[in-house]
Amino acid sequence: MTALTLVPTAFKPDISPVADSLAISALVALLPLITVFLTLGVLRWKAHWAGLTSVAVAIVVASLFFGMPLGLAALAATQGAAFGLFPIMWIVFTAILLYQVTVRSGRFEDLRATFHLISDDPRVQAIIIAFCFGGLLEALAGFGAPVAITGVMLMALGFSPLRAAAVVLLANTAPVAFGAVGTPIITAGNLTGIPYQEIGAYVGHQTPIVAAFVPLLLVLMADGRRGVRQTWPIAVVVGLTFAIFQWISATWISVELTDIIASLAGLAAAVLFLKVWQPKGREAALETLHSEREREFAMAGGPETSSGSAGAGPATDYVVSGEELAERADGLTRARIMMALFPYLLVIVVFGIAKLIAPVKSWLTTTDIKIPWPGLSGEVLTIAGTPSAATTYTLSWLSSPGSMLLICSLIVAFVYGIGLAGWGAEAWATAHKMRYAFLTVASMLALAYVMNFSGQTITIGTWIAATGALFGYLSPTLGWIGTAVTGSDTSANALFATLQQSAAETAGIDPTLLVAANTSGGVVGKMISPQNLTIAATAVGLVGRESDILRKVLPWSIGLIVAMCILVGLQSTVLSWMLP
Repeated sequence: MTALTLVPTAFKPDISPVADSLAISALVALLPLITVFLTLGVLRWKAHWAGLTSVAVAIVVASLFFGMPLGLAALAATQGAAFGLFPIMWIVFTAILLYQVTVRSGRFEDLRATFHLISDDPRVQAIIIAFCFGGLLEALAGFGAPVAITGVMLMALGFSPLRAAAVVLLANTAPVAFGAVGTPIITAGNLTGIPYQEIGAYVGHQTPIVAAFVPLLLVLMADGRRGVRQTWPIAVVVGLTFAIFQWISATWISVELTDIIASLAGLAAAVLFLKVWQPKGREAALETLHSEREREFAMAGGPETSSGSAGAGPATDYVVSGEELAERADGLTRARIMMALFPYLLVIVVFGIAKLIAPVKSWLTTTDIKIPWPGLSGEVLTIAGTPSAATTYTLSWLSSPGSMLLICSLIVAFVYGIGLAGWGAEAWATAHKMRYAFLTVASMLALAYVMNFSGQTITIGTWIAATGALFGYLSPTLGWIGTAVTGSDTSANALFATLQQSAAETAGIDPTLLVAANTSGGVVGKMISPQNLTIAATAVGLVGRESDILRKVLPWSIGLIVAMCILVGLQSTVLSWMLP
């Protein structure tokens, strides 16, 4: 064991610092991650306490076992926390603020009625709302927002609480990799040094395979085999359209805009297809959902209990009858529909200008401020002995997607007539609600930076790479586990992206493939994360019944991660032609 060092000095990581054994050193390096799993997954601590505890363990391991000066380890944590707050949580905050502005204005009710105009079949509505609109929300916000919002909407359309929760959790898979305007992939790029556009292109050759089948799985979950028999054409059309446009956008257009483009393309395909085809069995499906809903409420003591069971949550504030929704939909004018869609159309325009018009994109990049992290820059070396470039923090105050979303939210506030005062009230309320989320993500990124700079990550990666070519098949499970534990594909990439990179380099596998595999594996782990289960349970009024929801979605998550492992393993060998 290395003596505790307090005086900052240039530090070079050693991959076998404990007893000159790679295996023992890797096991010691795993302690911070084990702390995350135990405190969050077993002891069920609050996520922010689990994160802060894990950071403390990582700093102790870095100093006591890996010889990193305590001052440098602490500074590494501060840089990671800063990156977690800006740009990551800045994006999430402004995206949710944009949504809250639409709710305050009352236009969100028109948006729900607009979906009713597209189709009044609950199976089709599950695809349109949970998959297409949920994908759009994931593109803008991520971090649980799509599950909460679409869960409430499905409840309002007649779904039982448990089924609504399961459907939205399953739908919140394929879009996750490019969620929050590409934040998981951008994070992986920042940590590994691989251009995030390359990582996104690889992910764009993996997650579309899952996306193509998700609408079919949603219909199966919503109405069983009968639903698949009666609605498979629309499910196939939407799934394939989403997958194709996700593939195209991630590969050639923009990582940040991928889910926006794919979700809108899927929605457009649904609208056009439903003009020439309508599913059978709507009344039978509605009757089944109604009976199930009544049964669940009866077992829980009614839809309006105060004990935290069915109905205890925001869902009851939004439940309306089909007749009320149909009446509102009938009263919609073209102008009201356009106003309901305005925030999302504005975001597309703003991001399209910022990301696709080269002079604007270049100018925005020039506004970025590069900050060598005080006390850390130049004092941390890579495993090769060169100064680490990762110790420079980039403050993208204007080019950040979060800043663009902030501008959009202000424009929407004035167009919708709530003004600066209303916008400010929503901003304050949103920040207050998200205070622990800020702390959680900051701590997870702090943990990642300490592990990366101290050499813990590369030690684990080098050890795991001993599995050789087999690791190509196993790599997505790290992202799956990381997202299941942290509730965030971004946090999973913060924990494991550089580990995947170092393992791939040692095993002779394309590093970009395995970093992408970490992201792709994470998309199917989100539905079983405790945080996401809690968000879903709260949204539909099933607080305290997260275990029931977990039992309903766990088999789907396991099946999808097995499929993803097989795909990535084959892409590392015989299917390498699939990669960009």
